[in-house]
Amino acid sequence: MKSINLLLLLTFIPMMIFGQRLNNVESTLEVVNIKTGERQVILRENNHFEAPNWSIDGNYFIVNSQGKLYRVDKLLKNRELINTGFAVRCNNDHGISPDGKQLVISNSVEDASGNFSSAIFILPIEGGEPTRITENTPSYWHGWSPDGKTLAYVGRRDGEFDIYTIPVTGGQETRITQSAGLDDGPDYSTDGKYIYYNSFQTGRMEIWRIHPDGTSPEQLTDDEYSNWFPHPSPDNQYIVYICYLEDQKEGHPFGKDVKLRLMDLKTKEIRDLTEVFFGGQGTINVPSWSPDSKHVAFVSYRILDE
Repeated sequence: MKSINLLLLLTFIPMMIFGQRLNNVESTLEVVNIKTGERQVILRENNHFEAPNWSIDGNYFIVNSQGKLYRVDKLLKNRELINTGFAVRCNNDHGISPDGKQLVISNSVEDASGNFSSAIFILPIEGGEPTRITENTPSYWHGWSPDGKTLAYVGRRDGEFDIYTIPVTGGQETRITQSAGLDDGPDYSTDGKYIYYNSFQTGRMEIWRIHPDGTSPEQLTDDEYSNWFPHPSPDNQYIVYICYLEDQKEGHPFGKDVKLRLMDLKTKEIRDLTEVFFGGQGTINVPSWSPDSKHVAFVSYRILDE
């Protein structure tokens, strides 16, 4: 069994647990134009929130904060609580179904021993009581197949973090990766041909892709950065991902110098999408492309004076 270091454990604990520690954080929801690099502020608060999803109609975002989910109106620039029923320990792994009608969340549940661990649930996009999908924990959602039938997620089983898939109706999970080291952040291409993810199998966190049946894994990055959370654009021309300037081993901590990078999937050329900013955990964990593939949403942070 692989030993999990403290940094890796902290990576997967919902940030709501650290609420008291992060009271002095300013969070800024931004969108960036992938052609010009121009950044626009949507919402800035002296509050810790994370992981924007962009709605299918392009009119709002969903973020998590202190275990709950909020809808952020693009024009009004406010946030409104989403009813998630009993699920009030939501972490930053949440998303919207391809048809825009459902919301998937990763919410910590208590087991027979009194310990809390993340499981995946689905609820109506307007809010309501969640339905549990994964029985095995921990499970952290990251991708929804374009046909709406399958969820991709990372789970720890027998001490190893790997990529799994499961029908949206629940049932038997399927293990997709079996490499040594952490695999995380699976997100489907919009043609359903690939699952993109990040993996530590080479001893450094790099971006990979694999067919949904678990065949033909392919490494896409090989550099000095620590690369996380690849998200394919709706037009399937690019992936955006976050990179830490310094090696973080198998962790993706909050409060580090990071930048967003863009890979052209046809040429495999990579360029910086943003300048370096203060971020990390919570910046771009989940799919956050605009429906027209012209912008990406993300969260940057600033530590306020005590």
